[in-house]
Amino acid sequence: MTRTPPFDEAALDAAYGEALAAEKAGRIDAAAEAYRRCLAIDPEDHVGAMLRLAALCRGETPVSAGEAYVTTLFDQQAAAFEDILVRQLAYGVPGLMAKALARLGHHHFDRALDLGCGTGLVGAALDGRVDEMHGVDLSERMVEIAYEAGVYDHLYVGEALGFLQEFEEPEPFDLVTAADVVPYIGDLCPLFLAVAARLAPGGVFVASTESLAPDEGGEAGFAVGRDHRFHHGEGHVRAALRSAGLEVAAFEPIVVRMQEGKPAPGHLVVARA
Repeated sequence: MTRTPPFDEAALDAAYGEALAAEKAGRIDAAAEAYRRCLAIDPEDHVGAMLRLAALCRGETPVSAGEAYVTTLFDQQAAAFEDILVRQLAYGVPGLMAKALARLGHHHFDRALDLGCGTGLVGAALDGRVDEMHGVDLSERMVEIAYEAGVYDHLYVGEALGFLQEFEEPEPFDLVTAADVVPYIGDLCPLFLAVAARLAPGGVFVASTESLAPDEGGEAGFAVGRDHRFHHGEGHVRAALRSAGLEVAAFEPIVVRMQEGKPAPGHLVVARA
């Protein structure tokens, strides 16, 4: 049985299409009005209207991209995800993570958790180096593909912060990874605190971020960029790590992927509990 969504899909599609057309034509006020109608129709925000309003400087910066939007986005992209991200956009963060860990002397882990595991790119990059690999992602379709890849011992459907806070197993992890997770979260302090609470003493946390551009505001240390993803300043990331009691082992500039034909700058962060 197909579940009927708790909003008028046709009305949402019409408002969202109108907003996109107005934004493309440079009619920013009209686009903002249409995005606000999207939110009135669908307060859970499956189309990411809050992010688009923030990117247009017509709305407050949300605390995150929102579960409804992220789930919808990646459920829709699941089948073509690796082709788009890896082959078309030259995304190589999982490999960079594996190399950075090896360079720092971390060649083997007993128990690891991959936040936002997607289709399993980090699991594949670390295959053979982890005895017990766990993965969690909001997108059920992504998790299904990761399961087929066979590189995870345990897979879960859930949001990263909620999973860290609610996961019932008491045994800590000696590695937690977050590739392409941070760009969907604003303030990083809650996430990093939750990661630290799950790490064993001396455990390692590795994450990728996208850099805050000079023209993107940034009083809070983060902002929604024109790509509708969260960009973070180095100061905010370092402060969030400190507040979680995590010691920085590496903070390296990287190219996360290509964005509209240009390199998208970011950082690869390795920290220890």
